[in-house]
Amino acid sequence: MKNDNQIFGIRAIIEAIQSGTIIDKVFIQKESQGDLMRELLKSIKSKNINFSYVPVEKLNRMTAMNHQGAVATISPIAFHELEDMIVSTTEQGKMPLFLILDQLSDARNFGAIIRTAECTGVNGIIIQKQGSAPVNGDTVKTSAGAVFNVPICKVDHIKDAIFHLQGSGIKTVAATEKTDQNIYDINFNEPVAIIMGNEERGVNPSVLKVVDEKAKLPMYGTIESLNVSVACGAFLYEVVRQRLV
Repeated sequence: MKNDNQIFGIRAIIEAIQSGTIIDKVFIQKESQGDLMRELLKSIKSKNINFSYVPVEKLNRMTAMNHQGAVATISPIAFHELEDMIVSTTEQGKMPLFLILDQLSDARNFGAIIRTAECTGVNGIIIQKQGSAPVNGDTVKTSAGAVFNVPICKVDHIKDAIFHLQGSGIKTVAATEKTDQNIYDINFNEPVAIIMGNEERGVNPSVLKVVDEKAKLPMYGTIESLNVSVACGAFLYEVVRQRLV
């Protein structure tokens, strides 16, 4: 069965996938088995849909209905292709500004970042298909509707997206404390993509190895890090400041 932003029940999710419904993520009960569940997993993998195994308690919190061990969230938006976002930005004569979120996991952080991205003129947001926060009701609400105004692209691997951007003449800058370089030493007055990391571990070390530059925010308190949405805002507004000159 289906409500405004969820589909619950194995057969209902399979049918939704086959009909072309834009599904953001499927939550599957741990240790679920059976022919129908195997059919669901086959459908999910064939369409490269984000999914995760969760305890039954999480599914019960998501819906009071008979979910049969599977709940899917429906995306409120259509996702864009990376190449289309780059070409569209270039054709409009804009200086590219992209944002890459390396497996950000919290939907409310995601929404807050989208809101700031819209306000600062970000041309597109890139997320990974697996392991990223869902685009759900919390995302829409926290973004204050900005999710409908900023193109969002899902990619198989963040590193591949970085290589594509670099090949298109767009500099990649990772926000990380694992550097001596200050954010205010970076030239953002050129085509650029900023990479923000996961709430707990930051930008993946393998991603840090392939970016063009790394930068950190100066910290003077006893707390070692900022909330990722706050840090992202600081980076984006430094881009705005430099481009206003």
